Amino acid sequence: MTARLRMTGIRKSYGSTAALRGVDLELQSGEVHAIVGENGAGKSTLMKVLSGAEQPDSGAIELDGAAYDPTGPQAARERGVAMIYQELAICPDLSVEANVTLGQERSGYGFLAADANRTRVVAALAQLGHPEIQPDAPVASLSSAGRQVVEIARALLSDVKVLVLDEPTSALTQEDAKRLFVLVKSLKGRGVTVVYISHFLEEIDAVADRFTVLRDGLAVGSGKVGEVTRERIVELMVGRTVNEQYPRTPHAIGPPVLELRDVCGEQSPNGVSLSLRRGQILGIAGIVGSGRTELLRAVYGLDPVRSGTVKVGVYTSDRATPADRIAQGVGMVSEDRKSEGLAIELPIAENIALSRLDEGATFGFLSRSRLRSAVSDVLTRFGVKFRDADQAVGELSGGNQQKVAIARLFHQRADVLLLDEPTKGVDVGSKADIYRQIGGAAASGKAVLVVSSYLPELFGVCDTLAVMCRGKLSAVRPVSEWTPEQVIAVATGSA
Repeated sequence: MTARLRMTGIRKSYGSTAALRGVDLELQSGEVHAIVGENGAGKSTLMKVLSGAEQPDSGAIELDGAAYDPTGPQAARERGVAMIYQELAICPDLSVEANVTLGQERSGYGFLAADANRTRVVAALAQLGHPEIQPDAPVASLSSAGRQVVEIARALLSDVKVLVLDEPTSALTQEDAKRLFVLVKSLKGRGVTVVYISHFLEEIDAVADRFTVLRDGLAVGSGKVGEVTRERIVELMVGRTVNEQYPRTPHAIGPPVLELRDVCGEQSPNGVSLSLRRGQILGIAGIVGSGRTELLRAVYGLDPVRSGTVKVGVYTSDRATPADRIAQGVGMVSEDRKSEGLAIELPIAENIALSRLDEGATFGFLSRSRLRSAVSDVLTRFGVKFRDADQAVGELSGGNQQKVAIARLFHQRADVLLLDEPTKGVDVGSKADIYRQIGGAAASGKAVLVVSSYLPELFGVCDTLAVMCRGKLSAVRPVSEWTPEQVIAVATGSA
């Protein structure tokens, strides 16, 4: 049987860094094929080559038995290959219809064929099982899941044969993720080949037929999902046995260092009180939109506190700036690293040192050599894969960017760590490394507040747990006193 797509000997280097070192990949028609691997393994580069965003240095690609060598993403779409990135490529101020037809508009005599375009968009949305999304609605008014549907609808208009989904559930609720799985299976049933990139092995079990593992720019293993254990897949990914998925470092709970009393924001949080102690890892669960992120932003001074008080050590205030909080020993990792968690265009060294620049300065002037020296230990500690510390952080893989964002807090020597989705887009092996660092921080007397949508993470890492629902926080209880079912019941307001 002729493969839908065959990639042979694909190589791609950036300067002296080899991202792909001769990768072979074969995809069949109407299958869901998972691509897994650590951050920096070459997954994104391989998919960029497939989607026309990057040109390979060598190698060959065939699509339906014919040579395939796209000069760009538009040329790839014209051949039926489309990629939907983790960071969605949409125009939020335009309508759904304008986004779906962008670059594929039908026209006549120099004018857009409005009726024909509208018909195509309505048909695509209905085909995806989302007729409720109105073509004239602004994309900015849609949920993350709705925006993703818009991107997939755009791919359908190009008669897609191969659809690449890069970390498609990273910004979705559990319910939206389930709907996505149904949608993927529907596309598979229509003969579309879906390439599914994810760090969540349980997702791969739920949706994929076959898998390929990349490591260090090479395809190191493949097989049918279900015939190979998760443990073996993880070993292939990291090149070693991962004995503990959630390593725990012994740590003692000390006195309170962060205390909230009836804290209210503009809309959320709504009357939240809690006490976070030195050496404690406190997790906050809840669905997207429950107010978890808003709580951390209010504590850190990014959003105003309408009423109530925030006490950090000896400092009590209801108004503070992030600069105040940094001076008080508070550090925060944002869930949105692209927009506010990192300065994407700046070098790695500057990103890590931003909240503590004095170590890289001499007589008030920044020294690049001092900056590089100051951050070298923490870069090594977090295992960041990079060319050099002067490299723009935006050139790193998503997972390595996340490591840089977390490393900044450790370089800052913050006493209170506010971590919003700390392992978002991070591979299995690196997650274990981050959990180890979190445990080590608690063991050294730091207080850690973790917001996560991934319940196994909260149960595996945290000492205590609370759940947010509609801006209100439940009682904080030891993790051992919760079950996943209880967490979901509280998070959805059914308990």
